[in-house]
Amino acid sequence: MSSSVTETLVPSARHVVIAEDSLTVELTDGRVLSVPLTWYPRLWHGTTDERSHWRLIGDGRGIYWPDLDEDVNVEDLLQGRHSGESQRSLKRWLEARPSAKIGPNQGAAPNPPEMGR
Repeated sequence: MSSSVTETLVPSARHVVIAEDSLTVELTDGRVLSVPLTWYPRLWHGTTDERSHWRLIGDGRGIYWPDLDEDVNVEDLLQGRHSGESQRSLKRWLEARPSAKIGPNQGAAPNPPEMGR
């Protein structure tokens, strides 16, 4: 019996734009994805400078913000999955941030929509 494996090709990120309340990713296949920034609390709480310091990783399969220690996977964006970081982990991260680095979205951590994770 023969079988074939169909590989699903996930496009890579080409460019990233972060507005005050959204993350937009341009993909190599021409699609443009835009999601609420609240899906990624570290980006939400980051400063403009921290948000603008990103790089593509894994041949564009992911985006990394070294100043925020945040990774976003293109496949997760395509599947509508937000950050899986626990509130406890986020709280520890926020408490460790110097107050001078608190970003434009101060206050309580956002409540991302439930996505079954």
